[in-house]
This record gives sequence, C-alpha cells and structure tokens, in this order.
Amino acid sequence: MNTNPIASGPERAIIEDMLDRNREALIDTARGLSEGDARRRLVASLTTPISLLKHAAAAERIWFQRFWAGLDESECDGYSRRDVGTFAVTDDESLADVIVEFERASQRSRTIASRFDLDDTKENPREGIVSMRWTLLLMIQEFARHAGHGDILREQIDKPLI
Repeated sequence: MNTNPIASGPERAIIEDMLDRNREALIDTARGLSEGDARRRLVASLTTPISLLKHAAAAERIWFQRFWAGLDESECDGYSRRDVGTFAVTDDESLADVIVEFERASQRSRTIASRFDLDDTKENPREGIVSMRWTLLLMIQEFARHAGHGDILREQIDKPLI
C-alpha cells in the first residue's frame, strides 16, 4: 500500500485512496493475532476481530456485487445478505482465509466501481436514489467505524485489564 495519502488531486483518486486506507486499517486490527484471539468475544455482540473482517467482505459484496453490478446472491463470491449472518465465521475458516476473502471482495468492488462515474445513480429500496460517490463514502464510513471497533478489541487483547 502507498504510504503517502492522496490529499489533493482528482476527487475519485482521493476517495478511492481513503477507502483503501480504511480497508487496510481494518485488516491491521486483526493481523498477527492468534486464531483464538481473533475469535475472542470481548463484547456482548458478535463483534470479534475476525468477524469484523467477515462482515466487511459481506458489505463489499452487498453494495458492489449485489447492488451496483446487479448480481444474484448465487453469483457473488461469498455471503451477501443484509443480516447478522455477515458476522458468521465458520470453525474451518482461519484469520488468513478471512483476510484473503476481504481482500478478494475489495478487489472485485474496485473493478465494479470503476465501471461507474461518481455521479451515476441507482435506486436502493432502503436508501432511495444513491450515487457511486455516496456508496464509496459509505464504505469509508463503514470501514473506519469497524477499524475503530477493531482497535478497541485489539487493545483489550494485547493489554488485558487486570
């Protein structure tokens, strides 16, 4: 990843760079954890370091594969329903597997997004008419929020309270 943020220039380049930085920040909250620590339940919800990545991969599919590309659920490369199943990680999935899954979903999202202009719009049953710009900004918000969740979980795992 480029260590120098794109802070000026074309709007799309800035937005895409910010999104990629938030994707990487989310991955970094889990990178290097043991399998047990990646699955540790430290809050009442299903939120664990590994489940945040699983959820993020599903969000990529929901918005880019299902919504923008118009793919059927069966055509997506993984879970793509808007429900708590986005946090479900099976016992046979490793942290490395889920990171690769998120990276693969992110790459497919980049490819799909590149087919649209920022001002292109589609009707969404929940949000109304949304633009590609809005979708990219939504993903920045989503992944930044979850990277914050991951940071807190990582702090609890790395330095547990006595």
